[in-house]
Amino acid sequence: MALADVMLAVLWLGLTAYVLFGGADFGGGFWDLLAGDARRGAAVRAQVEHSIGPVWEANHVWLIFVIVMLWTGFPSVFAAVASTLYIPLTLVALGIIARGAAFAFRKVSDEPRLRRLFGAAFAFSSVATPFFLGTTAGAIASGRVPPGIAAGDLLGSWLNPTSMTTGVLAVGVTAYLAAVYLTLDARREGATELAEGFRRRATATGVVVGAISVVGLAVLRTDAPALFAELSSWPALPVVGMSVAAGLVSLALLRARAYLAVRISASLAVVGVLWAWAVAQYPVLLPGVTVEAAAATDAVLAASLGALAVGALLLVPSLWWLYRIFQRTAPESSRTVAPPRADTR
Repeated sequence: MALADVMLAVLWLGLTAYVLFGGADFGGGFWDLLAGDARRGAAVRAQVEHSIGPVWEANHVWLIFVIVMLWTGFPSVFAAVASTLYIPLTLVALGIIARGAAFAFRKVSDEPRLRRLFGAAFAFSSVATPFFLGTTAGAIASGRVPPGIAAGDLLGSWLNPTSMTTGVLAVGVTAYLAAVYLTLDARREGATELAEGFRRRATATGVVVGAISVVGLAVLRTDAPALFAELSSWPALPVVGMSVAAGLVSLALLRARAYLAVRISASLAVVGVLWAWAVAQYPVLLPGVTVEAAAATDAVLAASLGALAVGALLLVPSLWWLYRIFQRTAPESSRTVAPPRADTR
C-alpha cells in the first residue's frame, strides 16, 4: 500500500473517532437544549454535564489530528477546502470556542442571568457546530470544492440541497449517539428513570435519522447523481447495507434495553455512513484530483507517519485510560447524579 493511502486511512480513522466521541458530546448539548425549564430539565442537564465533563476537551484532539494530517499529507486539498469553505469552517470554529467557554463558565457562574446565557450559548453552539460540519462534508462529497485557492463558489458550495441535508443529518446523528451513550451512563449511576427517558429519546431519534437518511438518498439522486451512483453500487453498497442493518439492530437492542450492546451497533451504523462515503469517493479527493496526485512527497508522508506512531505510544494509552476511568461503575454511595442549581437555564 502506498504511503498516501496509509495517510488517508489514518486520517479517516481519526475522523471516525471524532464523529463517535466528539459527535456524542455535541449531541449532549442537543438534549440540554430540549431538556425543558430549570426544574424539569435539571436531571437531564446534570447527567449530560456529568457524562461529558471529563472528556469533552480530550475529544477535540481528534479534530486537531484530522486537520494536521490533512494539512501535512494532502496540502493542496487542505488549501482548497479551507479557502472555498472558509465561511462554514469559521462558523464551526466559533461554535467550538463558544461551546467550550459557555460550558465552563456556566458551571462557575453564580448569577442566574449569566447561567441562563451560558446555558443557551452551550446548547445552541452544540447544534450549530455539527450542522456546519455536515454542510462542509456535503460540499466535498457532492464535488462542489474544486482544486485551487478559493476556486469554488463561496456560498453555493455549501448552501445547496446536499449540504443542507447532510447538515441536518449530522445534527441528528450526534443527538442519536448522545442518547444511546447516555442510557448506559444514567443506568450506571443508578438513575433508572432517567435511563428510560434517554432510551425513548434514542429510539425516536434513530427513527428520525433513518428517515432523514432516506430523504438524503433522494436528494443525492437529483443534486449529486455521481455520488448517488457510487453509493448504490459496488463496493460502497455493502457498507451502506451494513449501516442500515446496524441501525435496525440498534432499535431492537434499545427495545431490549441492552444498553452496552447498542453502543456498538449504533456506532457501526454511524461509521457505516462515513465509510460508505469514503469507499464511494476513493481514490478521488476533489474533482479531478486523486489521492496520489494530492499527496505530499514520500519523505513528508514517512516523517509524518513516523512521528504519529511515536506520538500514539503516549496518546492512545492516555486516552484509553481517561475513558476507562470515567466509564467505571460508580460506588453505591455516589451513584446519584447531583442536579445542577435550579437557575441552570
